Amino acid sequence: MTGEFRRHDFRLAPGLAGLRLDQALARQLPQYSRSRIQGWIEQGTVTIDGRPARARDRVLGGEAIALTGEVPAETRVAPQAMRLPIVYEDRDILVIDKPAGLVVHPGAGRREGTLQNGLLAHDPQLAHVPRAGLVHRLDKDTSGLMVVARTIEAHAALAARLAAREISREYLAIATGVMTGGGTIDEPIGRHRSVRVKMAVREGGREAITHYRVVERFRAHTYVRVMLETGRTHQIRVHLAHAGFPIVGDPVYGGRRRLPAGASPALREALGNFHRQALHAARLALAQPSSGEELVFESPVPADMAALLAALRAG
Repeated sequence: MTGEFRRHDFRLAPGLAGLRLDQALARQLPQYSRSRIQGWIEQGTVTIDGRPARARDRVLGGEAIALTGEVPAETRVAPQAMRLPIVYEDRDILVIDKPAGLVVHPGAGRREGTLQNGLLAHDPQLAHVPRAGLVHRLDKDTSGLMVVARTIEAHAALAARLAAREISREYLAIATGVMTGGGTIDEPIGRHRSVRVKMAVREGGREAITHYRVVERFRAHTYVRVMLETGRTHQIRVHLAHAGFPIVGDPVYGGRRRLPAGASPALREALGNFHRQALHAARLALAQPSSGEELVFESPVPADMAALLAALRAG
């Protein structure tokens, strides 16, 4: 697939005065990275007031910019037809209700069968959007709602809103242990110092804030609704485990399985056979990138978690 050419003609905003040209363009065209803009300037495809531009030129604001740049297509990830669980689609976004077990994007040793492969087959234009439109991710064994941007502009808008904490994401989880009430976990998260595939609460980590409230209590477990304020890798799993309430079935942070005293054979079997973290992205609320319309999506608890909840209620 060839690249897509973009043409932009505009005047620099007055508030950009004093910046280098590449900095000013990156601010006025946030859908493109600064490195991509620098490449276009070096290729001679950018003019300022009709003359060739240099990245280091300082701007006054108000200059006329003409830019023609190629956005190369993603060729490292191959399109692969698959049935995608799409719950909403318009010209700017897709909303996916991801099943547990589906990997979001290729990684070491995994080049096929991912959500990104399927997205590229569903909409080939996603090859021109960063990460095929993926704005955030869910772990392989976390189910639920994800938003995908279909254009470069929508991707930039959603990424900015996510960073500004203007996209609401709520999860349902079944945790080990009985919580006395809801609360907030405000603890930094960084890479585990000795086990590099894990994250941990640690000094020097990035800010991470998780809110939670109790939905239902059982003899040795709690059903909770979790609201993310930030979006660090494994955030909910790490925070709940740090608080002493690891998610049931979590193979990395869950620790030893705990059974309530006198648990029925059915409950023992249900807990013993639950082999993924009991975590589901149940609600997603965001502003549509073009219109600003508030969109809210909800996903019911998947069958495996519903069966585990039934077993916990029965005891």
